[in-house]
Amino acid sequence: FSSATSKIIPALLAGNSVVLKVSPENSLSMGFLAGLLERVGLPRGVVSVLPADRETSEYLVSHPGVDKIAFTGSTRAGRRIASIAGEQLKRVSLELGGKSAAVVLPDADIRAAVQGLKFSSLLNNGESCIAQTRILAPRSRYEEVVAALKELVESLRVGDPVDPDTFIGPMITPGHQERVRQYIALGIEEGARLVTGGPQVPAGLEGGNYVTPTVFADVDNSMRIAREEIFGPVLVVIAYEDEDDAVRIANDSEYGLSGGVWSADEERALRVARRIRTGTVTVNGAAVGFDGPFGGFKASGTGREYGAVGLGSYTEYKTITL
Repeated sequence: FSSATSKIIPALLAGNSVVLKVSPENSLSMGFLAGLLERVGLPRGVVSVLPADRETSEYLVSHPGVDKIAFTGSTRAGRRIASIAGEQLKRVSLELGGKSAAVVLPDADIRAAVQGLKFSSLLNNGESCIAQTRILAPRSRYEEVVAALKELVESLRVGDPVDPDTFIGPMITPGHQERVRQYIALGIEEGARLVTGGPQVPAGLEGGNYVTPTVFADVDNSMRIAREEIFGPVLVVIAYEDEDDAVRIANDSEYGLSGGVWSADEERALRVARRIRTGTVTVNGAAVGFDGPFGGFKASGTGREYGAVGLGSYTEYKTITL
C-alpha cells in the first residue's frame, strides 16, 4: 500500500492518470485498494489496477502513451526498466533494493538500540527494502550487541499474521521461503557464527511459508549474506574498530537506500549519518517523515518520492515568454 499510494497520490495531484501494474502475488490487496479508489468517486480510467506478469510490464514500459514510470522492486528489474525507458528518453524513477547498515556507536544504549532494531531491521517479516539487516557493532561491545539481538529475536513470535501477538509471519511465496532458507544455509557455509535460528522451518509451522528468524555473528562484509539482499528475517552482525571503520563498512555496498545510527551523543550520530552514502538515515530510531524525499543512492535507485520533490517528479515544466 505504501509503495502504491506514494506514486498514485502525487501523480493524481499533478493531474495525471495512472496504470498501477501490480505483481500477481499482490493482486488481492491491490484489488482492495482499487475498490477504495472506486468508492471515492474517481472517474473511470483515471486509475487502472492491473495484475500482470513481466511481459505485460515491459509492454507498458515501452508504450509511447506512457510518459513516466515509477517502480518499486528489485535492482535487476529496475535496470531492465531503465534500459527500456532509456530508448525513448522516458522519465523514470526507481526505488530498488537495499542492504542497509545500522551503526551502533560505542556510547549507545544497547538495549534501546536493539529494541529499535526490532522494527528497523525486521519490519514486515524482513521483507522490506529499507530493512537495516547489517548491524555494525563496535569491537569493544560486540558480544553485548550479539547477545541482545539473540534475546530479541528469540522473543519474537512467529506464526499466523492475523494473530496480534505475531511479529514474524510467513514469506510471500513458497519460492521466496526457500530462497531465504538457502541464504541461511549459505551463511553457515561461509563460516559465519549461527547465533540463533537456522535454515529449519519453525516447529509446528510446516504448512506455511515460514522461516526461522536468524542472527549471524562473526560476519565479514565480503560474505554474500552481508552483500546480497536476503529480504527476510536474517540479521548479520559485523564488528568495526573505530568510527572511520564503521563508515567504511557501511559504505562498502552496492546499495544505498536506508540506514541508522545509534548513539547517546546526537551530534556524533549526525556526524556519522552525514558520511553514510544512503538516501535515508535515522538517528536513534527516529520515524521517517513523509514530507522529506525518499529514495536511494547507487544500485538502490534513482529519483525521490514524498514531499514537494516527489510531487515534482510527476510534472513537466513548460515556459512561455512574450
